[in-house]
Amino acid sequence: MTTIKKLGIRKRIALVAHDHKKADLMEWVAHNREVLSKHELFATGTTGKLIEEKMDRPVRKLMSGPMGGDQQIGAMIANGEIDMMFFFWDPMEAQPHDSDVKALLRLCVLWNIPMACDRATADFLITSPFMHQEYESQLPDYSDYLNRKIKKQDD
Repeated sequence: MTTIKKLGIRKRIALVAHDHKKADLMEWVAHNREVLSKHELFATGTTGKLIEEKMDRPVRKLMSGPMGGDQQIGAMIANGEIDMMFFFWDPMEAQPHDSDVKALLRLCVLWNIPMACDRATADFLITSPFMHQEYESQLPDYSDYLNRKIKKQDD
C-alpha cells in the first residue's frame, strides 16, 4: 500500500546548525532569503534567533539541540509537521547529543523528508522546481518489516 504525503507550495522547513556551522548556515540563509521567506521556518534555539535577525522575519524557535530541540523536530517529522530539513552539521566535532542527531537524520530518511546536510546539497534542494510547487512525496511502506518483527516476537 502506497501512502502519499502532499507537500504544499508553502513548505514547512526545519533549519538546524551545529555551532561551527552556524555562520555557514546564516550566509546561506541570507543568500536564499527571498525563497525562504515564502515558507514556514522552524529552527532549534540559537539558530532560530540568528535566522530571525538575518531575515528580519519570525521563525518558530524550538529548544536548543542539546536541550531537546533535535527531538522536537524529530517528533514534528514523525507527525507530518515538517516537509524538509536543512541541517548543517559539523562532521569534525563530536556532539554531546550525537545520538539525538543520528535519530533526527534517521527520521528524515524514514519519513522520506528532503534533507540537506551541507551547502552544496542545500543549494540543489532550494533551487529545485519542487520548492515552488506542490509535491507528492511517496512514504515508504514498512508494513512488511513491522509484520516480520511481530511474527519474530511471536515465535
